[in-house]
Amino acid sequence: MRSLTRRTALTAAAATAALSLTLTACGSDDGGSGGHSGHDSTKTSASASASAPSGRHNKADVSFAQGMIPHHRQAVEMAGLAASRASSSQVKKLAADIKKAQDPEIRTMSGWLEAWGEDVPEAMPGMDHSQHEGMPGMMSSKDMEELKKASGAAFDTAFLKLMVQHHQGAVEMAGTEKRKGAYGPAKTMADDIIKTQSEEITVLNKLLGKG
Repeated sequence: MRSLTRRTALTAAAATAALSLTLTACGSDDGGSGGHSGHDSTKTSASASASAPSGRHNKADVSFAQGMIPHHRQAVEMAGLAASRASSSQVKKLAADIKKAQDPEIRTMSGWLEAWGEDVPEAMPGMDHSQHEGMPGMMSSKDMEELKKASGAAFDTAFLKLMVQHHQGAVEMAGTEKRKGAYGPAKTMADDIIKTQSEEITVLNKLLGKG
């Protein structure tokens, strides 16, 4: 009788243990599924964050970069003419400074657009200036052709006058970015453009005898 009672107790204990394991397994399946789903969601979110450009940007930032790149390219092209056409050493130095400052900014803004999945304005030999003539301060194709034909003192005067207009346009565009943009680095660049090109406008005007 004692042996029978012991066997009955062992059988009940085994059944209870089996039931417990089954419930645990079921709970593990449900919890595991939910936990796995949550893990995937976290991984996906982290992956998306890693692939996205750092910092929030908006349409104004995109417009700023897409507009300022060709604007800078024209200034660099104008500055490149000074090396062989200008007669004033001051004009040549100023042109070299403009090229040195704006070339890296073109590369930086191109990188932003690529990171944002936006179109980068194409750089073409013999830049077509007509498509950008409505942009603040941009030279027309006619202006650029006349500048290319000039040399000596005539080039110096034309270069200085055109670059004042060009810089004023860049300052205007940078001001729009400061007011409407959201991307920190773009707003910082806009600050730099306003500061640097405003100072250069003062120098340009002095060389023109206006300051």
